[in-house]
Amino acid sequence: MTAPPLHLAVALDAAGWHPAAWRAEDACPTELFGADYWTDLVIEAERGLLDFVTFEDALGLQSAAFHRPDDRTDQVRGRLDAVLLAARVAPLTTHIGLVPTANVTHTEPFRISTGIAALDHASTGRAGLRPQIASRAADATHFGRRTTPQLTDEDVRDPERIGRRLSPLFDEAADAVAAARRLWDSREDDAEIRDAATGGLVDRGKVPHIDFAGEHFGVRGPATVPRPPQGQPPVMSLAHARVPYEFAARVADAVWVTPHDRAGAAAILAQVDAAVRRTGRDTRARPLLRFAEVLVFLDVEPGAAARRKARLDDLDGAELGSDAEVFTGTPGELADLLLDWREAGLDGFRLRPGALPHDLLEITCGLVPELQRRGVFRTAYDATTLRGHLRLPRPASRSARASRTDL
Repeated sequence: MTAPPLHLAVALDAAGWHPAAWRAEDACPTELFGADYWTDLVIEAERGLLDFVTFEDALGLQSAAFHRPDDRTDQVRGRLDAVLLAARVAPLTTHIGLVPTANVTHTEPFRISTGIAALDHASTGRAGLRPQIASRAADATHFGRRTTPQLTDEDVRDPERIGRRLSPLFDEAADAVAAARRLWDSREDDAEIRDAATGGLVDRGKVPHIDFAGEHFGVRGPATVPRPPQGQPPVMSLAHARVPYEFAARVADAVWVTPHDRAGAAAILAQVDAAVRRTGRDTRARPLLRFAEVLVFLDVEPGAAARRKARLDDLDGAELGSDAEVFTGTPGELADLLLDWREAGLDGFRLRPGALPHDLLEITCGLVPELQRRGVFRTAYDATTLRGHLRLPRPASRSARASRTDL
C-alpha cells in the first residue's frame, strides 16, 4: 500500500537555530525585527509547498542556558510577538499554515483563544497554536503575580527530571488549552446572521456561555470572535519526556519529538503511544500526528554544510548543542535520513534551519524537489487550510452538537 505523503514544516527563529547564524555571510542581522524579513521567509516556505511554518516566542530574552537568563551580547536577544507576526504575514500568503508559539503560564486562555481565532480569520483557515509553558522562573518577574519552579543545572541534564519539576505547569497548560478549545466552539458556525433588513446581527441562542470550570481556570465566555474558519485550529506541542508526552496526548493534534536515529524514533513513539493509552485518548476519533525535529545545515556540495557549521561554531566559541539531531549534509542525504526515520512510524518532520535564509532555501530548492522526485511529497497544494494539509477533518461545534442533543 502506498504511504501517505510526507508532512514537512520549518521552524523559524531569528537568524537561524545556530546562535552565531546572524554572523553568517548571507545573514540579514539588521532586518531581524522587520516585517519584510519574516514575510520573505514565509513566502519562500510556501513556494516550497510546506505544510506550515512555526514562529518561536518566549516571555524573556533568549539565553545560552535553557533555565536561566544571561548577559551575552554576541547572540541574538529579543523576538517579535509570534501571534502578531503570524497575523502580519497571513494576508501575504495563501496556503501555508502559520503556527505561533504562545505562553500559557502567564497568559489567560481567553486572550490566547481570541488571538488564534483572529489569526485563523486573517489567514482564512491556516492558523495553529503551539502552547508553551514558562520553563524559566525568571520570566515570572515580568508579571509579578506568581512564581514558577526554578530549574537547577542538575535538572536540565535530564528531560524526565525537567518534566517532573514542571508537571504542575503542564497540568495548568492542559486546562488552558481545554478552555481555549471551548471558546473556539462557543459560537456556532451560523451564529452570525448579519441581516441589515431585520436588524438581526447575531443569533443569541447560538452564542452560549461556556462556563468552563477547570482545576486552574474558570472561564464564562462566550468568545468575542466568530468561530474560526477551521472550527478548531490545530494545537501542536514539543515533547521530550513522559510528562510532556502526556500533555500532547491530552490536548494536541500533533506532537514534535526529538530522536537522534531511527531506533530512537521508534522508542520515543512507543512512549507517545503509552501516553495516549494512559490518558484514554481515542486516536481513531482524534488522531495525533507525530513529527520529528531535525536541525539542518544543507549544501549541494558534499562537505560544505559541515564546514559552514564549523565556522559558526568557531564564531560562537563552542560546538552547537541541541535537543534535536544536528544534520549536516546534502539535500539528498537528508532525504535518505527522513525516509529512513519515517519507517519508525513518523508522519512528518519539523526542520530547524541552522542559518537563515541559506538553509531554508536549501530545503525549498534542494530537499523538496528531491522528495518530489521520490514521490513522497506534494507537487502542489491540494488544500487551503492547515487542517486540510494535515488531513484532519473540521470538527462540528460542541455547542451545535449540544443543541442537537437537546432536541
